[in-house]
Amino acid sequence: MGVLQQPAAQEKIGKIKNNRSSDTVMEAIMYIIAAVFLLILIYPLFFIIIASFSDPSAVAGGQVWLFPKGFTLDGYKELLRHENIWIGYRNTILYTVVGTVIGLAVNISAAYALSRKDLVGRKYISLFFIFTMFFNGGLIPTFLTIRDFHMYNTFLVMVLPFSVGVYNIIVARTFFQTSIPGDLWEAAQIDGCGNLRYFAKVVLPLSKAIIAVLGLWIAVGYWNSYFNALIYLKNPNMYPLQLILRNILITNQMQSGIGTGEAAQIALRLANMMRYSVIIVATVPIMCVYPFVQKYFNQGVMIGAVKE
Repeated sequence: MGVLQQPAAQEKIGKIKNNRSSDTVMEAIMYIIAAVFLLILIYPLFFIIIASFSDPSAVAGGQVWLFPKGFTLDGYKELLRHENIWIGYRNTILYTVVGTVIGLAVNISAAYALSRKDLVGRKYISLFFIFTMFFNGGLIPTFLTIRDFHMYNTFLVMVLPFSVGVYNIIVARTFFQTSIPGDLWEAAQIDGCGNLRYFAKVVLPLSKAIIAVLGLWIAVGYWNSYFNALIYLKNPNMYPLQLILRNILITNQMQSGIGTGEAAQIALRLANMMRYSVIIVATVPIMCVYPFVQKYFNQGVMIGAVKE
């Protein structure tokens, strides 16, 4: 019997080895595919970085691939020569911080209210919110409303009227419905806890993941926003960074298109160099926020994306 069992055991061992080898091959293939996609996603950003330090003629001639060609800092020097950039940084940081706090307050509280089954008319209120995702009053009625509320050309117009995001509310509501057990509310009621105290003491501490995700989304939206400032602000000292960088690029391109000779060529060269420098100056600060919320990001997105 022992002799007969040996071939069967060896056959099982052989199958296990074959399965392991096939798993190793598949794992290697998946790593290769992931590395290719990672390269495709990262290289454009890497190219912008090296192009911002390269001579624009080398960039236009396709000579820049992996390293800067004709290393220069003229693009950054010309960009930072504009003093209003620092005003833009100050305004953008202020708008982003205050706007994110307000956005989190209104979106998280609305999402929690809509997640409560004892809210009267919950489905109809949700439909009203969803309706605004597809239909709105348009630019002119919105402008007139903001003007009538005396928010035109004020700090409030950048942080208050557009603080509600229906998509953010839906994601947070789904998170509360799937991640906060109803038994907690029953236990809190037994201990004499009210709605506000339960929300502040129990729900919010358990919702760090979704708060971090929504905070990042809202902050990125405020950081990249320029259209609202273009429409609702007229004081240049209140312009955010994105609008100031836009105006600088337009001004330099206009100057490069006026006149002929060496001055026009220099202006064109600086305009081409500043295109990449503007992207770096505008994106690097907000990218520094990602490492601090990375541990919450995947968890919050996946939980908030689960359907009811």
